[in-house]
Amino acid sequence: MDVNRAIAHILKEEGVEYLFGFPSNPLFDTGAAEEVGIRTIITRQERTAVHMADAIGRLTSGEGIAAFACQHGPGTENSIGAVAQAYGESAPLVAIPAGYDEAKTDVDPKFNSLINYQQVSKSTEQLTSPEAVGETMRRAFSAARNGRPRPAVVEVPKDVFYKDVPGELDYQPTSSSRPGPDLDGVEEIAEVLLDADRPVIFAGQGVHYAKGWEPLRELAETLEAPVATSLNGKSAFPETHPLSLGAASKSEPGQLAHFVNEADVIFGIGCSFTDTAYGLTVPEGKTIIHSTLDPTDVDKDVTSEYSLIGDAKLTLEALVEEVDRRIDGDSRGRFDDVTDEIESVRQEWLNEWRPKLNADDVPINPYRVINELTEVVDAEDAIITHDAGNPRDFLAPFWQSTEPLSYIGWGKTTQLGYGLGLTIGAKLLHPEKLCINLMGDGAIGMTGLDFETAVREDIPILSIHLNNFEMAAYDTPFSGNFSEVGKALGGYAERVEDPDEVAPALERAIEKTEEGTPALLEIITSKETELSRPDLEYQ
Repeated sequence: MDVNRAIAHILKEEGVEYLFGFPSNPLFDTGAAEEVGIRTIITRQERTAVHMADAIGRLTSGEGIAAFACQHGPGTENSIGAVAQAYGESAPLVAIPAGYDEAKTDVDPKFNSLINYQQVSKSTEQLTSPEAVGETMRRAFSAARNGRPRPAVVEVPKDVFYKDVPGELDYQPTSSSRPGPDLDGVEEIAEVLLDADRPVIFAGQGVHYAKGWEPLRELAETLEAPVATSLNGKSAFPETHPLSLGAASKSEPGQLAHFVNEADVIFGIGCSFTDTAYGLTVPEGKTIIHSTLDPTDVDKDVTSEYSLIGDAKLTLEALVEEVDRRIDGDSRGRFDDVTDEIESVRQEWLNEWRPKLNADDVPINPYRVINELTEVVDAEDAIITHDAGNPRDFLAPFWQSTEPLSYIGWGKTTQLGYGLGLTIGAKLLHPEKLCINLMGDGAIGMTGLDFETAVREDIPILSIHLNNFEMAAYDTPFSGNFSEVGKALGGYAERVEDPDEVAPALERAIEKTEEGTPALLEIITSKETELSRPDLEYQ
């Protein structure tokens, strides 16, 4: 058995169902991955393939690791941005780029993944010895699975792929661990939470990876405390719950800023508290409790008075048990007051936005598109994501996620073109769901041709292009009729210019996806610039 087929067998042993990427890489070219029952999907460009693998890792809470492979040189150069995005968003995957032949690996100016991927991956190795294939791949999968999930990279020089592995391949799949919190710390933090007059819980992506949704809800209801999430954590707490504040970002619901401003204690669970335009802006003067799996996050950007290191679910369960023990069935007595205040502020905020949400303007106001989307689509049966910039900022405050892992939120490095690959990956994993991505002119220009990948591979997604003929807020005019492109690529496509036609067009496009055809709606929108930003005091 050569190294190429040994890697294919190892992928199968690790539970990999999908290998995404682009030739020339022997895992594709020789059929090695398909021989062991792994579905291979070739994309139009390497970046989209990594994004698809990224979605698999996130939507399985890190239990299902997908793999990516590509050509040496140009393939690795093209994919590094997507691996960097997965690193920034803490998404687990294993990348197996080919490298130049061993004799040319370090010859300038050849691209060397071992050197160049180190800053954007959790681990990076070069496999040069066939007898080390098992231990090298095991380290990669262990790195991706354990601790903070992130990409692991194994570069294989192209001549090494064809070298024989000595003896029989004896491979044992990797395991994963869940570290628990310090129990003394749990007792201390339970006391702080119970003593707080206006606590706010801030839930991050770690709640998804830990599958800590139920204890998060139990803790919120026991403390009678409102819950905000990060964009990556959005859907960890049902946003129709009366204690929900929505997701913190550059654009967010009004009730979130209100309660964070008024909080005396903020308890961050499964979050990094990273200082970013797309995260929670923490006001001064708050008592901060920070619970995270990654100790390097503690005091990185936000100073915390208390911290707990451990798996989010185990931490939440321990806190629920300790809080229950201390209150012994008593109510905090503030549930109605808190939920009434949330709803009052929320309605006041929504009233400010209803003119845009219901606008009859032509070109169509993008907020009208978001409003129609929330009316037509059943959020319980959908997985939705967005691209960077306005698609994210228009959607995030107004879309209410009700089911865990039904929203793929992101934004730390804001890579345009990310959403399409995420949606294709989501649909592969959940064919029964309506999988939607919103993108703008910049994003469709960067990865839009991979709509053809969805057509070719029979992955019926719904892509919505908010076309205002410019990129972000830059005064750079664009042109083109992308609905015609969608049709030419083999999908169903419409161009919508009448606001009254948005809902019917959505219904027709959804029906097409249910019939098995990818759909693209190009909706001509105005150059809207107003966002639901936090108030000045919150800034």
